[in-house]
Amino acid sequence: MMQSGPTHGPLLSAELLAREDLRAALAEHDFASAFSLIKKYGGLSQNRIAAACRLTPGKVSTVMSRDQEITSYEVIARIADGLSIPGHLVGLSPRSWEEQPATPPPPGPAALLVDDFPWQPTATTKLATQLTRTDLAMDRRTATRLIAAAAFTGTALLDPLEGWLVPPADAEERRRPGRLSEHDVTQLEQAAIAFRRWDHQFGGGLRLKAVLGQLNETATALEERQRPDTERRLYCVMAQLAGTAATMAWDSGHQRRAQDYYRLALRAAHAGNDQPFGANVLAGMARQMLYADRPADALELIRLAQDGSREMSGTRVCAMLRTREAWAYAATGRITAFRRATSQAEEELASAGRLDEEPHWIAYFDQAELAGVTGGRMLDLARADPRAHADAAAEHIRAALSVRGAEAGRSHALDRIGLAETRFLAGDLTGAVEETRYVVEAASRTRSSRVRSQLGALYQYTVGRSTNAAVRDARDSIRELLAN
Repeated sequence: MMQSGPTHGPLLSAELLAREDLRAALAEHDFASAFSLIKKYGGLSQNRIAAACRLTPGKVSTVMSRDQEITSYEVIARIADGLSIPGHLVGLSPRSWEEQPATPPPPGPAALLVDDFPWQPTATTKLATQLTRTDLAMDRRTATRLIAAAAFTGTALLDPLEGWLVPPADAEERRRPGRLSEHDVTQLEQAAIAFRRWDHQFGGGLRLKAVLGQLNETATALEERQRPDTERRLYCVMAQLAGTAATMAWDSGHQRRAQDYYRLALRAAHAGNDQPFGANVLAGMARQMLYADRPADALELIRLAQDGSREMSGTRVCAMLRTREAWAYAATGRITAFRRATSQAEEELASAGRLDEEPHWIAYFDQAELAGVTGGRMLDLARADPRAHADAAAEHIRAALSVRGAEAGRSHALDRIGLAETRFLAGDLTGAVEETRYVVEAASRTRSSRVRSQLGALYQYTVGRSTNAAVRDARDSIRELLAN
């Protein structure tokens, strides 16, 4: 049969075709699920799908409602050709158009694949330039589409990170000479610190574009020939700015873009020979996976962090990595392993030196942070067994709140939400209502989507659990805040 091939540019992005759920649906010829995913994440209407595949809209409708299955080779071939789906994804031989040079897609978030860039300093600089230029020019509609992009998980996430364990390649000679002064580099370093502190205090993505602008300036400086020590420091600045951009993107709901910036941060730390910060980046990626309920992926990321920085990281960094490890164990119900890793974190933190002996970016990890993280993980366990863990979780969270106050912003609000939930789990409605008042006050001071997400979970927890008037009032105050 002749393979006519598409007469248009690709309708489906490489990012969409890489989704595990879409690939599984295509492999099983489950076109009801495939069309639904394409409609939801590819932005194609049923009429557009029908036109591209030379099907009637009614046919597409009956397929999506599962009233009819597609089994005809000819129809499957038309779908593959119409939507530019590679033949192997639907059990066909390679389509003729797959062998022809494809028309490059227009610049945009889906067209930029981080893993296409090798683990080389110059490639890292190019990646930073392209990412920031794309995002600084992004309009609201594109940003909305980006929110729907799914984060990488499993092999697609982990395999490309193996370059972290390989020594960086020598940088290629730059074409243009550049000579940043010591003062210029110091200013960039101080800007990176300021942005990180702002994000830690307030959360959210209100200053994301300012961070991206600074990141773009750093990449521009690295396109020029700098002194070796200056170049190393600039890559470290790039790593820290990209790490902050990742956290801000995540806090704004852009899960996939957060991963892009995390991976840029890891590459930049690799180029700058800053293994401890690279381990910190991997810990951030692990935390993202834990929030996404992917503890196995998180544990692999932590092991990668430990393997790549074991000889270079200080005790405070090692203790932080242990808490992420403990988190993964708690998420899988491995209570003994959780307690062991938590105990190791406590011992390592107890032996840590003065804060001024550690990198500035790990200064946040103190006894309060350890108590808050431990309390949060015990809260996870308490959801399955309130009697065994709710009061212990509350004790740890209170210990964190007694040290870090409202100035901690996002962390303070998350602690407050966790403490309120422990009181609900323990059946202490009076305490739960009182803590909910503090929750609303703390959450109103941050724009973090993580805080809003946890606040929404607390609201759902209270729905239908009590006819108590005070509980209803507390629930209404949460709903009012979420509506604003």
